[in-house]
Amino acid sequence: MAKKFVFDEVPVVQTKAGQLKGYFYDGVHIFKGIPYAQAKRFQMPEEVTPWEGIKDATSYGYVCPLMQQDNPTAELMVPHRYWPQDENCQNLNIWTKALDENAKKPVLVWLHGGGFTAGSSIEQIAYDGFNMSHYGDVVVVSVNHRLNILGYMDFSPFGEKYKNSANAGHADLVASLKWVHENIAQFGGDPENVTLFGQSGGGMKITGLMQIPDADGLFHKGIVMSGIDDGRLMPQPKGDGRMIVTAMLEEMGLSENEVEVLETLPYNELVKVYGKVCPMVMQKGGYMGCAPLKNDYYYGEPLIHGFTEHAKTIPLMVGSVFGEFAFKPATFNKYELSDEQEREMLGKRFCEHTQELIDLFAKAYPEKKAIDLISLDRIFRMPSKELAKLLAEGGKAPAFLYHFTLEFPITHGKAAWHCSDIPFVFHNTDKVEICNIDGVSDELEEKIFQAVIHFANTGNPNHPGLPEWPAVKPEDEPTMIFDRDCKLRNNYDDELMNLFDEVCGPISLADLFAQDVQH
Repeated sequence: MAKKFVFDEVPVVQTKAGQLKGYFYDGVHIFKGIPYAQAKRFQMPEEVTPWEGIKDATSYGYVCPLMQQDNPTAELMVPHRYWPQDENCQNLNIWTKALDENAKKPVLVWLHGGGFTAGSSIEQIAYDGFNMSHYGDVVVVSVNHRLNILGYMDFSPFGEKYKNSANAGHADLVASLKWVHENIAQFGGDPENVTLFGQSGGGMKITGLMQIPDADGLFHKGIVMSGIDDGRLMPQPKGDGRMIVTAMLEEMGLSENEVEVLETLPYNELVKVYGKVCPMVMQKGGYMGCAPLKNDYYYGEPLIHGFTEHAKTIPLMVGSVFGEFAFKPATFNKYELSDEQEREMLGKRFCEHTQELIDLFAKAYPEKKAIDLISLDRIFRMPSKELAKLLAEGGKAPAFLYHFTLEFPITHGKAAWHCSDIPFVFHNTDKVEICNIDGVSDELEEKIFQAVIHFANTGNPNHPGLPEWPAVKPEDEPTMIFDRDCKLRNNYDDELMNLFDEVCGPISLADLFAQDVQH
C-alpha cells in the first residue's frame, strides 16, 4: 500500500499556549519542535509565552549547545543526526496515531543519553518515534533540555534567582512533563498513563526525576536502560558552586558583584573560561558542575540516598547490555581461537584469577566464548540489579530486570555495546543497518518492542512472545535475557560479577571516554 502524506487537511491542535499544526504521514501525526518552556540562562524554566495564530510544528527545534564539537566516528555502530544548537532548546516532538482527546493512548516520553553534558532528542537515528507510535499504537514524545554548564552549574551562592541553577536541566524536564500532563490529551494521549524511557544519561534522568517531588504524579512508570548512578562511575559533587564560579569570574578579571556578566557571555567564551579553571578546581576537590546536585529540590540518586516514598510506587524495567563501553574493535577472530589461546590472552589481564573467571563465565554464559570476558560490562549490570532489588524491597511497585546479550555481525561477533539495544526498543532496526541479522533481528526486535509496549500499557512487560517474566524479589533476581534465544535466568552471574569487579579494581572514567566513539 502506498504511503500517504497530508499537510493541508491536517487539523490544527489547540494547546494551552496556542495552536499548532504538524503533518500526517503513513498513519501517524507528527509534530516537531514544540516549545514547552522558556528560561533565562542559569534560571528556572517558565511557561511559554502564549502566541497568536498557528505555529508551524514541522521542523525539529534547536538542541542544547555542546561544550565540544561532535566527532562522527563509529557511525556504523551508533548512527547520529547532528543539528543546529541554541540555548532556547526547551522543545519536544510528538508522534501519535490519533488527535482525539478521548483516545487515551499510553504515552512514552524519551529522555536522551549523553550524560548530563551532551546529546539531544534526535541525536541518534534510532530515536525516531514514528515506528514506535505506528506499530505500538502509543503516543511518543522526545524532549530537549538544557545540558552541561547551562543546565547543571550551581550559581546559588550568588543570588536567589539562581537558587536551583545546579538542577536547571532537570527542572526543564519537569516542565516538559507538566506540558505533557496539560496538553497530551489533545494528541490522543492519556496524561494518567505516562512512561519515561531513557538510556545512559537518559536512564539517570529518570531516576533523578523519581527523586524530585515537583515531578510526582507527572509520570507513572520508568524504563531505565544502561543508566544508573551508584556513585562509582560519576563521583558525587561536594560543596556548592562558589569556588568554580569565583574562579571563572577571576579568570575574566571580574568581581563576584559582576556575576551577571556570565548570563550574557557568548556560550563558546563561557565554555573556554570554564575549561581554563576546571583543572585547578578539580585539584582542590571542588564542585565542578555538569551533573545534578542534591538539594531541597532534587533528593539525590536512589542507590546513594534511597528512594523517596513516592518513587517506591513507580514500576520499573531496568537493564543493561553485555558489552556496554567495549567499543574498540577486536584485533582477532574469536571463533578461530583455541581454548588455550583464549586462556593465554585472558591471563595477560587477569593473571592468577584467569581460570576461576573462565569457569564462572562458562557457568553464566555457556553459549559464549571465554574471550568475551574482555568485553563484559561491570558499569551498569550490577547497579541495575541493585536498583531493581531496592525497589523490590520497598514492596510497593514491581521491578523487571533484563540483559541484552546479542552478538552483532561485525568484527566477528562483537558483543552488544552501549546504545546497541535502542533500535530494538524503538522498533527501528530498519534504520540501523548493523542491527539486521537474517532470521534473528526481526523476531528479537518484536519481543523487546512488545515488552516495552505492554509495560507502557499495564506496568508489566509480559507478553505471549516471551517466557514468563516475574518481577524481582529482595531474595531473587530473575533476568530476562534478550538474545537469539530469549530466556529467563535467576541470579546467574552473581559469583562472576563479584569476582570480576574485585579483580578489575576501580572504574576509570578517563579510560572509558578515551575511546574514539561518539555515543
